Amino acid sequence: MIRSALPEDAPAVAPLLVLAMGHIAGIFAGSGNDADAVPFFHAFFKADDNQYSYANTLVFTDETSVLGSITGYDGVQLHELRKPVLDRLRESDPGFSPEDETEAGEFYIDCVNVHPEHQGKGIGKKLILAMCDKAASLGFERVGLIVDQVNPQAKRLYEKLGFEVAGEKDFLGHRYFHMVRKVL
Repeated sequence: MIRSALPEDAPAVAPLLVLAMGHIAGIFAGSGNDADAVPFFHAFFKADDNQYSYANTLVFTDETSVLGSITGYDGVQLHELRKPVLDRLRESDPGFSPEDETEAGEFYIDCVNVHPEHQGKGIGKKLILAMCDKAASLGFERVGLIVDQVNPQAKRLYEKLGFEVAGEKDFLGHRYFHMVRKVL
């Protein structure tokens, strides 16, 4: 079942966010161990005023637990939603200033993640399509995301779901494909 996330989903979703973020989670944690970022994402997921919030998230659940999640929001709100996160990160790194990964005019999928024990079962695909449906219901014409160029498997999945490469972006030390799917 796919539903809107709740603050109490934080213990299940925070580790999934870390998994989805990869090297970025380590940057946020200021650590070589990505798992050190779980408390960071737990706190931001429970709040309603940032890009990693439960308010911007859908979860896929079975009878007992969260198996995956997807986070997305209006690209024009990136700076507003990113501000609480940047404020926290700048406490230890005052010069931290990541590039913009989205833009006005698109509904942006920030994180897609499925628990490792449940990958390969179509859960990620269902979450992506549900978020695209949500974007369309909100009146967006397109959904965008970035995919690391060193992850061709993810790029192929997005292409199968109707996303096309619209350009390239640099973000936190990696080169990404900016992919877009028309939803209206």
